[in-house]
Amino acid sequence: MTFDWRMDRIGTALRGENPTVLRRLTAGFAVIGDVQFLPGYSVLLIDEPDVQRLSDLSRPKRLSFLSDMDQLGEAVERACRRLDPAFRRVNLEILGNTDPFLHAHVWPRFDWEPADVVGAPVWLYPRERWSDEQSRLGPRHDVLRDAISSELDRLRSVA
Repeated sequence: MTFDWRMDRIGTALRGENPTVLRRLTAGFAVIGDVQFLPGYSVLLIDEPDVQRLSDLSRPKRLSFLSDMDQLGEAVERACRRLDPAFRRVNLEILGNTDPFLHAHVWPRFDWEPADVVGAPVWLYPRERWSDEQSRLGPRHDVLRDAISSELDRLRSVA
């Protein structure tokens, strides 16, 4: 039986075994999402597997995590704006209702989204979009991965 990296996203990121990692940031890892029905969807993972909520962090680490979230959000925004003229905005969320570790979602939003969900939280998309084979992260997303990674590099070089 082979180990599925999804069972330990942070541990595999720390060991360099998580294939979704885009870049190591100050307080965590920028990763591209497993599903891409909104192309550019990314997640910031904290680099401490036992941390469950933002308030578990010391003030300096908390501010570093929030700064990383801002940086990933801006990188996704820049990359998506360059790659898709229908890009509208980025939504940032820290929810913590399902996965037991601190993470932040970065959702790009587009003008081409269906009218019934374009103005709603992404979680209201039909369930089948989350498991649709067409949306699954794969090699066809390499250009997007590279664009977000390049934007992260640019942002870090001017910081």
